Amino acid sequence: MTTLLPDELILYGERFQSRLLLGTARYPSPQILESAVKIAQPAMVTASLRRQGANPSEISSGFWDLLKQLHVPVLPNTAGCHRPEEVFQIAQMAREVFETDWIKLELIGDDYTLQPDTLNLVNTAQQLIKDGFKVLPYCTEDLVVCQRLVDVGCQAIMPWAAPIGTGKGPSNPYALQILRERIKVPMIVDAGLGLPSHASQVMEWGYDGVLLNTAVALAQYPSQMAEAFAYSVQAGRLAYLAGAMPANHQAQSSTPTLGTPFWHHS
Repeated sequence: MTTLLPDELILYGERFQSRLLLGTARYPSPQILESAVKIAQPAMVTASLRRQGANPSEISSGFWDLLKQLHVPVLPNTAGCHRPEEVFQIAQMAREVFETDWIKLELIGDDYTLQPDTLNLVNTAQQLIKDGFKVLPYCTEDLVVCQRLVDVGCQAIMPWAAPIGTGKGPSNPYALQILRERIKVPMIVDAGLGLPSHASQVMEWGYDGVLLNTAVALAQYPSQMAEAFAYSVQAGRLAYLAGAMPANHQAQSSTPTLGTPFWHHS
């Protein structure tokens, strides 16, 4: 299978062959996580220092070794942070531990929905960028917030489809499609996808990638689900590049009439 155009995901000037990113939490076992990553071949895997520990000596040796053995770039995240000061601390630790300037910015404003703190998100992202980080901010589908994130230097953003872990799929399709039309930097849908069809749908709208965790980790067979999502992301991207036919209100026959039985020329 070939794509219509040379097609790589480009984030902060770096090229990635895959448009799928995978989280590393909540898998039944390290072996199943390893299998899912090897099958899906994601561009990056995310890892949280807050969950794993604040330095290499506190991180589970098995998890640490597994990350290195996967040979997939690690995207540290600031999961669980509720204040900008916490974000800055975790980001600096992550830079040292994982030896990377990449950071997925999570600044939580509500514990029930895990909705980002949009009031402080932009300034926090701006400070991280000043500190030399390549920031991928987790945000809502709010167009104004997303534009402000771009204005302060974010070269990619990560809007949610629905609250983290819900698996509901795109809950506000209109806003997500408007967002895609208006924002010109790469956008990766992060959070709320539950089915491969959800991933394919947002890719068909022109989103540049998806980040998954719960939908794969909590599937009955995570490795197979990871593979299904990998194919759905490719299919959605190819459909976007191919250019979908316009929707019509009136039925239009797709079968040639001339030469078929019982057709009479008048």
